Amino acid sequence: MSNLVVRTSKYLSLILRHKPEEIGLVLDSQGWANIQDILDKVLWINRPGLDRAVAENNKKRFEVSEDGTRIRAVQGHSIKVDLEYEPRVPPAVLYHGTYLKVAPVILVEGLKKMKRLHVHLSGDEGTAVNVGGRRGHAVVFLVDATRMIQNGHTFFQAKNGVWLTDHVPPQYLTQSKA
Repeated sequence: MSNLVVRTSKYLSLILRHKPEEIGLVLDSQGWANIQDILDKVLWINRPGLDRAVAENNKKRFEVSEDGTRIRAVQGHSIKVDLEYEPRVPPAVLYHGTYLKVAPVILVEGLKKMKRLHVHLSGDEGTAVNVGGRRGHAVVFLVDATRMIQNGHTFFQAKNGVWLTDHVPPQYLTQSKA
């Protein structure tokens, strides 16, 4: 990916997931923004560049509406939006990657959404290792999703495959030995 595509993707993440007000952008209740508004407000982004950032984003963080006029982030928001995801039954085990420094706290408090709307989980350990390794040595937690469902917890799946839930209490976590 070119530097401009990466820069565009990071900026779209900022304004669509966290700070639309930074450019005076208005998101609807489902997180959609008018693409033309972004192009009018961010002069260094053009439509081909935006489309390329959406298509080449390795995490598939964005979706464009069927009519091609709107865009939104599919997960990772710290601002209140309703992505209208329906509850889903996840695989028996999900994974969460983090870094060594926070692992002891997670073992005591569980996984919290912090400033985001959801805790993010992956369906495979490799993705969790990659996520956890962004800040040094990766630590991976296995999440007993089956037991969580049995005890009334709800899961959603974002369009990019990321599993979402409100909180993972520590009794559902096991630190991976890998």
